[in-house]
Amino acid sequence: MRRRGPEFRRQVRRRFPNACWLTFGIFVIVMFFVFFTGDKGETLSQPDVVQRYTRREKVAGDFNTTEEMISPGSFVRQLSDQVSLAKAFLVMAKANNDLQLAWELSAQIHESQILLSKSALRRTPLTTSESDNAIRDMAILLHQAQQLRYDSATMIMKLKATIQGLDEQVNSLKEKSSKYGQIAAEEVPKSLFCLGVSLTSEWFGNANLQRRLQENRQNAAKLEDSSLYHFCVFSDNVLAVSVVVNSTALNSKHPEKVIFHIVTDEVNHAAMRAWFTMNNFKGVTVDIQKIEDFNWLNASYAPVLKQLQDSETQSYYFSSSGGDKATPIKYRNPKYLSMLNHLRFYIPDVFPALKKVVFLDDDVVVQRDLSDLFTLDLKGNVNGAVETCMETFHRYHKYLNYSHPLIREHFDPDACGWAFGMNVFDLVEWRRRNVTGIYHYWQEKNIDRTLWKLGTLPPGLLTFYGLTEPLDPSWHVLGLGYTNVDQQLIEKGAVLHFNGNSKPWLKIGQEKYKSLWDRYVHYGHPLVQRCNVH
Repeated sequence: MRRRGPEFRRQVRRRFPNACWLTFGIFVIVMFFVFFTGDKGETLSQPDVVQRYTRREKVAGDFNTTEEMISPGSFVRQLSDQVSLAKAFLVMAKANNDLQLAWELSAQIHESQILLSKSALRRTPLTTSESDNAIRDMAILLHQAQQLRYDSATMIMKLKATIQGLDEQVNSLKEKSSKYGQIAAEEVPKSLFCLGVSLTSEWFGNANLQRRLQENRQNAAKLEDSSLYHFCVFSDNVLAVSVVVNSTALNSKHPEKVIFHIVTDEVNHAAMRAWFTMNNFKGVTVDIQKIEDFNWLNASYAPVLKQLQDSETQSYYFSSSGGDKATPIKYRNPKYLSMLNHLRFYIPDVFPALKKVVFLDDDVVVQRDLSDLFTLDLKGNVNGAVETCMETFHRYHKYLNYSHPLIREHFDPDACGWAFGMNVFDLVEWRRRNVTGIYHYWQEKNIDRTLWKLGTLPPGLLTFYGLTEPLDPSWHVLGLGYTNVDQQLIEKGAVLHFNGNSKPWLKIGQEKYKSLWDRYVHYGHPLVQRCNVH
């Protein structure tokens, strides 16, 4: 066999002699021994300790938890992602009654969260040795969950079903809360009922009160004197009206010029007369009428009265099963069946001799002298009111049905709304423009409740459209009966309005605002104390 040439021969591998390897091993063992025996018992000097401590602090200071969470190769991020996915699978396992898997997922989530907490506390990233077992065990569990058909598509569908179910529960609870709140707002507290009955008994059993009322009627000429300050309140709540009158009187510069025209119903007429006859309000004149005495207010003149007497309308407001079930409970408040609530559209008929009045709701408190309202220039308009299209309040499209052609053609949806509760009415201009006739027109068009649903404000917006003069917001501060109001607005407000269900005389009233109303309640009166009004 021919030998290869030198250039084609395989190079010979040289090997170290065994003696060299033995020498190298002895050298390593000796150095290892010297190193450890030299350090034994040696105490670090102070500069060495400070240097090592500073270096450790620098490493911890450089650790950024946020960067670690978003780093693709970070064990912290891997564990966090696994925990998030495991929580979703945990929900699905519980929903499918797979308690074993749910328990294992919970335990593994807890273990992973402990590791993440330790890493965050010591401000150093997780090492491979720390996180390897946790990541592997969690991956096995997640794979097991996927094998049990807990894949993404199934999970999304089930989560959507769960969310939908929760939404339905929330809506149901909101509806119940609204209903119960509405019921609480509609009910007359036992103490107020007691006060009304006690005052009625006092009126019919005390001849002196009736005699004093006859003496007070000597001031009948003042009731039609246009140079005085005329206020009107339509209510069946004795205590609430008393607060309105008392707060106005105490904050008026000339209470002797203030005239209050109160209209109530037959049931509360005697109680109203008794209360305002036995109490003095700094010389304020109070006149009390009952709505049943207005013979002109009948179904042939007032279409709203005909509608309120309709059985279908009464069923809509009173029956929980009648009417449109999709309509929120707040739109079906029986208070809207009270003609006292609609009497504000007939003020010129109620007070034919007056030229200007200030209308007040019975859930307001007066904090300033209101005499300047009677000298305001309404610039040819009928209604002076505070606009409410700022912040949480709404414009016309929030109150009216703009899918109806009548509304769409005649009213700007972005027109600024305003509020009832404190309004200045020019009755001369009202009569000249036949504003009550405008109100009748829109009431007749809304006989099927397709233009609006809620109360008196929507027809007010239609009736006084283009006839309303905006007032300074400080004249009328709203929202104390259902929301939080800026304290500065409250302090500057002339009239504070507890609009909403949380009236100050109810237990559901907002405690933080109740003191604003309480200061004008005559809690020292014997009948108030007897009925435990508080």
